[in-house]
Amino acid sequence: MKKDIILAGVGGQGILSIATIIGDAAMSRGMYIKQAEVHGMSQRGGDVHSHLRISDRPIASDLIPQGRADIVIAMEPMEALRYKAALDPQGWIVSCAQPFVNIPNYPEADAIIAEIKAFSHSILIDADAIAKEHVLPRGVNMILLGAASKVLELDVDTLAESVSRVFASKGDKVVESNVKALRLGAESAKTGCGR
Repeated sequence: MKKDIILAGVGGQGILSIATIIGDAAMSRGMYIKQAEVHGMSQRGGDVHSHLRISDRPIASDLIPQGRADIVIAMEPMEALRYKAALDPQGWIVSCAQPFVNIPNYPEADAIIAEIKAFSHSILIDADAIAKEHVLPRGVNMILLGAASKVLELDVDTLAESVSRVFASKGDKVVESNVKALRLGAESAKTGCGR
C-alpha cells in the first residue's frame, strides 16, 4: 500500500493534527512515513500545507512529485483547488464545503464548489454544519479526516486509536469529542453527505 497525501488549509484549522494522526495510524500498522510541512504563515491565517507519504515500503523523499498525489485533504475549498494540479489523474479531493474567506478577493464560493464537484473523484462535506449540529466546535478537522478515511485505506477504528494516543494528554473529554467527530465524518461520507 502507498498513499501520497497533501493536506491543505489555513493556519489554525488543524491540518497538522490531521497529519499527526494519519502518521500515527500508519506507523501503528507497521508502515513507513515521511512528512514535510509548510506553516510559516499559520499565525496570521495564511495557507498551511503538509506532504504526507505513507507506504509499506521505505520512502526515499518527503516531497510528493507534481501530478502524483493520491489524495488532497483540504479544510477549505479554495485550498483544495490550489493543489488540484498536484493530483494523480485518479487522485481524490476530500474537502470541507464551507469557505474560509480570509482575503478580500476570495473567488466566488459557488464556482469553487462546482469545480470540486465536477472533479472525477471528490468528497465534499459540510463539516462545519455537522460540527454545529453535534456541538463539536473544534471537531471540523476530525470530521474531515473521518470522511477521508473512505479513501485513505486506514480504517476508522485504527484512526480512532491514533486520536486517543495523540490527544491523550488533553484528557478524556477531548479524546471522546474528537473520536466522535471522526466517526461522524466517516458516517456522513458513507451516507452521501459527502460526495
